[in-house]
Amino acid sequence: MAVPDFQTVMLPLLVLMGDGAEHGLAEVFETLGDRLGLSPEDKKELLPSESDVKFDNRVRWAAFYLRKAGLLERTGRGKIRITERGQQVLKTKPGRIDVKFLKQFSEFLEFQQGTKKAEDVDTASEEAQATPEETLEASYVNLRRTLAEELIDRVKKCPPKFFEKLVVDLLVSMGYGGSRKDAGQAVGQSGDDGIDGIIKEDKLGLDVVYLQAKRWEATVGRPVVQAFAESLEGQRARKGVLITTSQFSQEAKDYVSRIEKKIILIGGEELAQLMIDHGVGVAEVRTYSVRKMDLDYFGEE
Repeated sequence: MAVPDFQTVMLPLLVLMGDGAEHGLAEVFETLGDRLGLSPEDKKELLPSESDVKFDNRVRWAAFYLRKAGLLERTGRGKIRITERGQQVLKTKPGRIDVKFLKQFSEFLEFQQGTKKAEDVDTASEEAQATPEETLEASYVNLRRTLAEELIDRVKKCPPKFFEKLVVDLLVSMGYGGSRKDAGQAVGQSGDDGIDGIIKEDKLGLDVVYLQAKRWEATVGRPVVQAFAESLEGQRARKGVLITTSQFSQEAKDYVSRIEKKIILIGGEELAQLMIDHGVGVAEVRTYSVRKMDLDYFGEE
Protein backbone atom coordinates (compact mmCIF):
# COMPACT_ATOMS: atom_id res chain seq x y z
CA MET A 1 0.00 0.00 0.00
CA ALA A 2 1.02 3.63 -0.42
CA VAL A 3 2.46 5.46 2.56
CA PRO A 4 -0.51 7.20 4.27
CA ASP A 5 -0.49 10.99 4.62
CA PHE A 6 0.43 12.49 7.97
CA GLN A 7 -3.17 13.30 8.97
CA THR A 8 -4.25 9.71 8.32
CA VAL A 9 -1.38 8.59 10.57
CA MET A 10 -2.63 10.62 13.55
CA LEU A 11 -5.33 8.23 14.84
CA PRO A 12 -3.30 5.00 14.44
CA LEU A 13 -0.40 6.72 16.18
CA LEU A 14 -2.56 7.79 19.13
CA VAL A 15 -4.06 4.29 19.36
CA LEU A 16 -0.55 2.82 19.44
CA MET A 17 0.35 5.16 22.29
CA GLY A 18 -2.84 4.23 24.15
CA ASP A 19 -1.02 1.79 26.43
CA GLY A 20 0.26 4.80 28.38
CA ALA A 21 3.88 3.68 28.12
CA GLU A 22 6.82 5.74 26.95
CA HIS A 23 7.79 4.87 23.36
CA GLY A 24 10.89 5.68 21.36
CA LEU A 25 10.36 6.97 17.85
CA ALA A 26 12.38 4.18 16.25
CA GLU A 27 10.05 1.66 17.88
CA VAL A 28 7.01 3.67 16.81
CA PHE A 29 8.13 3.77 13.16
CA GLU A 30 8.53 0.00 13.04
CA THR A 31 5.42 -1.01 14.98
CA LEU A 32 3.10 1.53 13.37
CA GLY A 33 4.37 0.61 9.92
CA ASP A 34 3.53 -3.04 10.58
CA ARG A 35 0.06 -2.17 11.89
CA LEU A 36 -0.66 -0.13 8.77
CA GLY A 37 0.45 -2.99 6.56
CA LEU A 38 3.41 -1.23 4.99
CA SER A 39 5.86 -3.34 3.02
CA PRO A 40 9.62 -3.18 3.65
CA GLU A 41 9.87 -1.07 0.49
CA ASP A 42 7.18 1.35 1.77
CA LYS A 43 9.10 1.76 5.02
CA LYS A 44 12.26 2.69 3.11
CA GLU A 45 10.67 5.07 0.57
CA LEU A 46 12.45 8.43 0.64
CA LEU A 47 11.26 12.00 0.24
CA PRO A 48 12.05 13.58 -3.17
CA SER A 49 15.18 15.18 -1.71
CA GLU A 50 16.23 11.79 -0.29
CA SER A 51 16.90 13.59 3.00
CA ASP A 52 14.55 11.44 5.09
CA VAL A 53 12.33 8.36 5.00
CA LYS A 54 8.83 9.44 3.93
CA PHE A 55 6.91 7.36 6.49
CA ASP A 56 9.18 8.34 9.39
CA ASN A 57 8.86 11.99 8.39
CA ARG A 58 5.07 11.78 8.34
CA VAL A 59 4.93 10.05 11.71
CA ARG A 60 7.10 12.80 13.23
CA TRP A 61 4.77 15.48 11.87
CA ALA A 62 1.69 13.59 13.09
CA ALA A 63 3.26 13.36 16.56
CA PHE A 64 4.17 17.06 16.43
CA TYR A 65 0.58 18.09 15.69
CA LEU A 66 -0.79 15.75 18.37
CA ARG A 67 1.63 17.28 20.88
CA LYS A 68 0.49 20.79 19.92
CA ALA A 69 -3.07 19.68 20.72
CA GLY A 70 -1.99 18.23 24.07
CA LEU A 71 -2.72 14.61 23.13
CA LEU A 72 0.91 13.50 23.27
CA GLU A 73 3.91 14.75 25.21
CA ARG A 74 7.66 14.44 24.87
CA THR A 75 9.32 12.59 27.72
CA GLY A 76 12.91 12.67 26.48
CA ARG A 77 15.05 12.69 23.39
CA GLY A 78 13.12 10.84 20.69
CA LYS A 79 10.55 9.59 23.20
CA ILE A 80 6.81 10.32 23.45
CA ARG A 81 3.87 9.30 25.62
CA ILE A 82 0.11 9.78 25.50
CA THR A 83 -1.40 12.37 27.85
CA GLU A 84 -4.57 12.15 29.93
CA ARG A 85 -6.32 14.24 27.28
CA GLY A 86 -5.14 11.81 24.63
CA GLN A 87 -6.62 8.92 26.63
CA GLN A 88 -9.93 10.78 26.91
CA VAL A 89 -10.00 11.29 23.15
CA LEU A 90 -9.47 7.56 22.54
CA LYS A 91 -12.42 6.76 24.82
CA THR A 92 -14.69 8.70 22.43
CA LYS A 93 -13.61 6.28 19.67
CA PRO A 94 -13.13 8.92 16.93
CA GLY A 95 -13.35 7.71 13.33
CA ARG A 96 -10.53 10.02 12.27
CA ILE A 97 -8.15 12.50 13.84
CA ASP A 98 -6.92 15.30 11.59
CA VAL A 99 -6.21 19.02 11.66
CA LYS A 100 -9.92 19.85 11.70
CA PHE A 101 -10.44 17.54 14.69
CA LEU A 102 -7.53 19.06 16.60
CA LYS A 103 -8.94 22.58 16.26
CA GLN A 104 -11.30 21.86 19.17
CA PHE A 105 -8.33 22.29 21.51
CA SER A 106 -7.33 25.85 22.44
CA GLU A 107 -3.60 25.03 22.51
CA PHE A 108 -3.74 23.85 18.92
CA LEU A 109 -5.66 26.93 17.82
CA GLU A 110 -3.03 29.14 19.46
CA PHE A 111 -0.32 27.19 17.62
CA GLN A 112 -2.09 27.64 14.28
CA GLN A 113 -2.76 31.32 14.83
CA GLY A 114 0.92 31.83 15.50
CA THR A 115 1.93 30.20 12.19
CA LYS A 116 -0.70 31.45 9.74
CA LYS A 117 -1.28 34.85 8.20
CA ALA A 118 -4.73 34.41 6.70
CA GLU A 119 -7.82 32.23 6.98
CA ASP A 120 -7.21 30.64 3.57
CA VAL A 121 -3.93 29.23 4.90
CA ASP A 122 -5.90 27.72 7.79
CA THR A 123 -8.40 26.10 5.42
CA ALA A 124 -5.63 24.76 3.20
CA SER A 125 -3.91 23.17 6.18
CA GLU A 126 -7.08 21.20 6.97
CA GLU A 127 -7.16 19.72 3.46
CA ALA A 128 -3.43 19.20 3.03
CA GLN A 129 -2.23 15.62 2.83
CA ALA A 130 1.46 16.50 2.63
CA THR A 131 3.47 17.67 5.60
CA PRO A 132 4.83 21.25 5.51
CA GLU A 133 8.25 19.80 4.74
CA GLU A 134 6.89 17.73 1.84
CA THR A 135 5.03 20.75 0.46
CA LEU A 136 8.24 22.78 0.46
CA GLU A 137 10.15 19.94 -1.19
CA ALA A 138 7.48 19.45 -3.86
CA SER A 139 7.61 23.14 -4.75
CA TYR A 140 11.40 22.99 -5.00
CA VAL A 141 11.29 19.89 -7.21
CA ASN A 142 8.73 21.50 -9.53
CA LEU A 143 10.77 24.68 -9.85
CA ARG A 144 13.90 22.67 -10.56
CA ARG A 145 12.14 20.49 -13.17
CA THR A 146 10.81 23.56 -14.97
CA LEU A 147 14.25 25.19 -14.95
CA ALA A 148 15.85 22.00 -16.33
CA GLU A 149 13.39 21.93 -19.23
CA GLU A 150 14.10 25.58 -20.02
CA LEU A 151 17.86 24.97 -19.91
CA ILE A 152 17.79 22.07 -22.38
CA ASP A 153 15.53 23.99 -24.77
CA ARG A 154 17.98 26.89 -24.68
CA VAL A 155 21.07 24.65 -25.06
CA LYS A 156 19.58 23.05 -28.18
CA LYS A 157 19.28 26.47 -29.79
CA CYS A 158 22.84 27.56 -29.01
CA PRO A 159 25.63 27.45 -31.63
CA PRO A 160 27.91 24.37 -31.56
CA LYS A 161 30.84 26.49 -30.33
CA PHE A 162 28.80 27.68 -27.34
CA PHE A 163 27.77 24.11 -26.53
CA GLU A 164 31.44 23.13 -26.49
CA LYS A 165 32.16 25.97 -24.05
CA LEU A 166 29.22 24.91 -21.87
CA VAL A 167 30.53 21.35 -21.63
CA VAL A 168 33.98 22.62 -20.66
CA ASP A 169 32.54 24.97 -18.02
CA LEU A 170 30.49 22.15 -16.55
CA LEU A 171 33.35 19.65 -16.39
CA VAL A 172 35.68 22.19 -14.80
CA SER A 173 32.99 23.07 -12.25
CA MET A 174 32.73 19.37 -11.45
CA GLY A 175 36.46 19.21 -10.75
CA TYR A 176 37.73 17.80 -14.04
CA GLY A 177 40.22 19.18 -16.53
CA GLY A 178 42.63 21.06 -14.29
CA SER A 179 42.50 24.75 -15.23
CA ARG A 180 39.83 26.29 -17.47
CA LYS A 181 42.50 26.91 -20.11
CA ASP A 182 43.79 23.31 -20.09
CA ALA A 183 40.28 21.88 -20.24
CA GLY A 184 39.31 24.17 -23.10
CA GLN A 185 42.30 23.14 -25.16
CA ALA A 186 41.69 19.46 -24.46
CA VAL A 187 38.02 19.42 -25.39
CA GLY A 188 38.48 21.76 -28.29
CA GLN A 189 40.71 19.32 -30.13
CA SER A 190 38.82 16.90 -32.35
CA GLY A 191 40.52 13.57 -32.15
CA ASP A 192 40.60 10.65 -34.56
CA ASP A 193 38.16 7.75 -34.67
CA GLY A 194 35.20 9.76 -33.43
CA ILE A 195 36.81 11.13 -30.28
CA ASP A 196 35.77 14.76 -29.80
CA GLY A 197 38.02 15.58 -26.90
CA ILE A 198 40.29 14.45 -24.11
CA ILE A 199 40.06 15.92 -20.65
CA LYS A 200 42.00 15.30 -17.45
CA GLU A 201 40.14 13.24 -14.87
CA ASP A 202 41.81 15.17 -12.05
CA LYS A 203 43.77 18.38 -11.69
CA LEU A 204 47.09 16.54 -11.77
CA GLY A 205 46.26 14.73 -14.96
CA LEU A 206 46.90 11.26 -13.50
CA ASP A 207 44.31 9.86 -15.87
CA VAL A 208 42.32 11.09 -18.86
CA VAL A 209 38.72 10.74 -19.97
CA TYR A 210 37.66 10.67 -23.60
CA LEU A 211 34.67 12.84 -24.34
CA GLN A 212 32.04 13.13 -27.02
CA ALA A 213 29.32 15.77 -26.71
CA LYS A 214 26.66 16.24 -29.39
CA ARG A 215 23.44 18.21 -29.61
CA TRP A 216 21.36 15.30 -30.84
CA GLU A 217 17.59 15.63 -31.24
CA ALA A 218 16.63 11.99 -31.73
CA THR A 219 17.14 9.23 -29.16
CA VAL A 220 20.73 8.00 -29.17
CA GLY A 221 20.79 4.26 -29.74
CA ARG A 222 23.29 1.49 -29.26
CA PRO A 223 25.11 1.95 -32.62
CA VAL A 224 26.32 5.42 -31.64
CA VAL A 225 27.40 4.27 -28.19
CA GLN A 226 29.08 1.17 -29.57
CA ALA A 227 31.00 3.28 -32.09
CA PHE A 228 32.19 5.49 -29.24
CA ALA A 229 33.32 2.42 -27.28
CA GLU A 230 35.27 1.21 -30.30
CA SER A 231 36.91 4.62 -30.56
CA LEU A 232 38.09 4.25 -26.97
CA GLU A 233 39.59 0.90 -27.90
CA GLY A 234 41.52 2.53 -30.71
CA GLN A 235 42.96 5.02 -28.25
CA ARG A 236 43.67 2.34 -25.61
CA ALA A 237 41.40 4.31 -23.28
CA ARG A 238 39.50 2.88 -20.32
CA LYS A 239 37.03 5.69 -19.61
CA GLY A 240 34.69 7.83 -21.65
CA VAL A 241 31.80 10.26 -21.27
CA LEU A 242 29.10 10.58 -23.92
CA ILE A 243 26.87 13.65 -23.60
CA THR A 244 23.72 14.39 -25.56
CA THR A 245 20.95 16.98 -25.36
CA SER A 246 18.35 14.25 -26.08
CA GLN A 247 18.26 10.84 -24.38
CA PHE A 248 19.71 7.35 -24.68
CA SER A 249 17.74 4.24 -25.58
CA GLN A 250 17.44 1.43 -23.05
CA GLU A 251 19.44 -0.76 -25.42
CA ALA A 252 22.30 1.75 -25.30
CA LYS A 253 22.19 1.82 -21.50
CA ASP A 254 22.18 -1.96 -21.31
CA TYR A 255 25.17 -2.11 -23.66
CA VAL A 256 27.43 0.10 -21.52
CA SER A 257 26.49 -1.88 -18.42
CA ARG A 258 27.86 -5.05 -19.99
CA ILE A 259 31.14 -3.92 -21.53
CA GLU A 260 34.50 -3.72 -19.78
CA LYS A 261 35.07 -0.07 -20.64
CA LYS A 262 33.71 2.49 -18.19
CA ILE A 263 31.40 4.75 -20.21
CA ILE A 264 29.13 7.32 -18.58
CA LEU A 265 26.05 8.36 -20.55
CA ILE A 266 24.70 11.84 -19.80
CA GLY A 267 21.35 12.63 -21.41
CA GLY A 268 19.67 16.01 -21.69
CA GLU A 269 17.77 15.78 -18.41
CA GLU A 270 20.86 14.80 -16.43
CA LEU A 271 22.91 17.46 -18.23
CA ALA A 272 20.44 20.12 -17.11
CA GLN A 273 20.43 18.82 -13.52
CA LEU A 274 24.25 18.89 -13.44
CA MET A 275 24.20 22.48 -14.74
CA ILE A 276 21.84 23.44 -11.91
CA ASP A 277 23.87 21.58 -9.26
CA HIS A 278 27.15 23.19 -10.34
CA GLY A 279 25.86 26.68 -11.14
CA VAL A 280 26.50 26.63 -14.90
CA GLY A 281 24.12 28.79 -16.91
CA VAL A 282 21.94 29.54 -13.89
CA ALA A 283 21.82 32.33 -11.31
CA GLU A 284 20.67 32.09 -7.71
CA VAL A 285 17.53 34.10 -7.02
CA ARG A 286 17.12 33.50 -3.30
CA THR A 287 18.01 30.91 -0.69
CA TYR A 288 15.78 29.41 1.99
CA SER A 289 17.59 27.77 4.88
CA VAL A 290 15.42 25.16 6.63
CA ARG A 291 16.63 24.37 10.13
CA LYS A 292 15.64 21.97 12.89
CA MET A 293 16.37 21.87 16.61
CA ASP A 294 19.82 20.62 17.59
CA LEU A 295 18.99 18.30 20.47
CA ASP A 296 22.67 17.65 21.14
CA TYR A 297 23.08 21.35 22.00
CA PHE A 298 20.48 21.08 24.75
CA GLY A 299 21.99 17.87 26.07
CA GLU A 300 18.72 15.97 26.21
CA GLU A 301 18.93 12.32 27.17
